[in-house]
Amino acid sequence: MKNVLITGGAGFVGVNLVAHLCEVGGYQVTVLDNETLGSRKHLEPFGAEFIAGDITNDSDLQAALRGKDVVVHLAADTRVMDSISDPKHNFFNNVVGSFKLLDACRELGVKRVIAASTGGAILGEVPAPVHEEMVASPMAPYGASKLAMEGYLSAFSASYGITSCALRFSNIYGPRSYHKGSVVAHFYKQILAGKELIVYGDGSQARDFLYIGDLVDGIRRAIESDATGVFQLGSGRPTTVNELIEEMRSVGDQSEFKVRYEPFRAGEIHTTWCDISKSRVAFEFNPDTELSVGLKETWDWFVRQ
Repeated sequence: MKNVLITGGAGFVGVNLVAHLCEVGGYQVTVLDNETLGSRKHLEPFGAEFIAGDITNDSDLQAALRGKDVVVHLAADTRVMDSISDPKHNFFNNVVGSFKLLDACRELGVKRVIAASTGGAILGEVPAPVHEEMVASPMAPYGASKLAMEGYLSAFSASYGITSCALRFSNIYGPRSYHKGSVVAHFYKQILAGKELIVYGDGSQARDFLYIGDLVDGIRRAIESDATGVFQLGSGRPTTVNELIEEMRSVGDQSEFKVRYEPFRAGEIHTTWCDISKSRVAFEFNPDTELSVGLKETWDWFVRQ
């Protein structure tokens, strides 16, 4: 039985990961979350231990980390535009919080950390597909904060023997994403509310959309592996916003929504998608959910809510 702590485990990715680990079996799961976005009630069906607390609080970390074999670090301030408007808040949560977590792992002898990072926001506007050997050039404080976290993961691995993976997530979508501000969740909430969709730009901008089921399977594979370093987790293919909208029109009964186009926003990357060959080799990451299938699962979940 592997004893796992998931920081930010009451959020979208966290709840899906808890459900996946409990379904697979062999894990004793504890969640540390301040419930800023998520809620402990979403974890109740899975029997995970819940600790109300924050990664920036030393005593909360001490209580949550004792006896743990591995940490999956998901807790973060993740919104790019918010990081531009309030970089101090983003720095404190993502950089200071991650450092405090790693330092507590060092003190308590926790030897493995799997951390959520980001792809496009770290690398900036570079030719796609992005990969792990590219030089980072963040365009917003959010990307800079994740790059700092990756640096500390590397340093604590070399200095203290804490093996770590920084998993650079692409655009994740799927069930249980109601509180997410990402494009699929936001669009579906607008559609259900009878509102038009606003696209910043002409819709030609592209992203790599990864279904949550494929993501949490990849995280579990990283936990079980001895892989270290930085890894891209995505679908491995680009989808433009206009293509995404057309796929959404073909799913369910929401084809009548309207779309309005506004000017591009500063700090946002036009096109990014990732090469996942390193993850395929290191821990057999193999995303196989087609976008149409994932969108249907996501839409059905939103409708049920």
